[in-house]
Amino acid sequence: MAAPMRRTLQLLHRVPCSSLTNAEASLDLRHPVPLSIPVRTKKRYFIPPAVGMKNKMAENIEAKIRAAGVVVKQEYMERPINISCTAGVYDAYIPPEGDARLSTLSKEGLKQRTEQIRQSAASQLAIRKIKGHDSLFKTKEFAEQAQEIFIEAHNALTQFNKAKLHSLVTERCYPEMTRGNRYKTIHWRFVESLEPPKVVQARCPDMVSKDNLYGQVTVRMHSKQTLAIYDRFGRLMLGCEEHPKDVLEYLVLERHLVNPYGCWRLHGKIVPSWAPAKDPVIKTVMIPGPKLRPEDELDSVNLQVPKPAAVQWYK
Repeated sequence: MAAPMRRTLQLLHRVPCSSLTNAEASLDLRHPVPLSIPVRTKKRYFIPPAVGMKNKMAENIEAKIRAAGVVVKQEYMERPINISCTAGVYDAYIPPEGDARLSTLSKEGLKQRTEQIRQSAASQLAIRKIKGHDSLFKTKEFAEQAQEIFIEAHNALTQFNKAKLHSLVTERCYPEMTRGNRYKTIHWRFVESLEPPKVVQARCPDMVSKDNLYGQVTVRMHSKQTLAIYDRFGRLMLGCEEHPKDVLEYLVLERHLVNPYGCWRLHGKIVPSWAPAKDPVIKTVMIPGPKLRPEDELDSVNLQVPKPAAVQWYK
């Protein structure tokens, strides 16, 4: 078989290319297919790390990377902070017990008055610092301005105007005011002011550095308000729109003094320990009824719906 094939190849080398294709077609010659031999790869098994080598493996990898001369980017485990407002109320004002109920002519009222005069030294120093950055700051005018900010912020809350609410309250106060208000309808109204608002305390805390100053002013406000909260089913949960209540509040307003474009915003509210408990919230719950067969009717079943007890619920 080898001799005829060799002779045929010798004859093909002598003929031109044009006749070569004709000869291949006539002789039905086929080129040999390249031989492929499958190579068996190495078997790979999962080898669990040895006991106590979990943390050492990362150290070994870092050591090898440094030995190879590769620069590793340093990772900073830091959390971003917001410097437009502080994280809380600095040196919170402690309201005297029996405020708005005791007369200044009584023995207890005179004690409260003298204690306020003793604590006013730090407030006077803070007011001087605030006036150094805000020349238009005056305690009498600021108390009325704080009351207007309070009214506008609560009106924006009832209308769910987020953009306006962000301009009136700080980033710390915003989640406290909006938490739990989803799927609820809030009706709030400011009726009248029983006593003129007044500034009771002022502080100038700093954050990060000594030059980064913030102004915190506590305003006492005694007013008459109405509040009614309805759930998503339109049922009353808390309050009443027809009967206003006397409310004594201590509001904390804050401003970033170093920022030239900063403004006074509502930062928090001080609730004294002697304040009365809040009214219980009435929640709408589903009471499972009896399982009826197709031929039964609800009127024929003796069903007694129990009334849920009022539970004290804090927002």
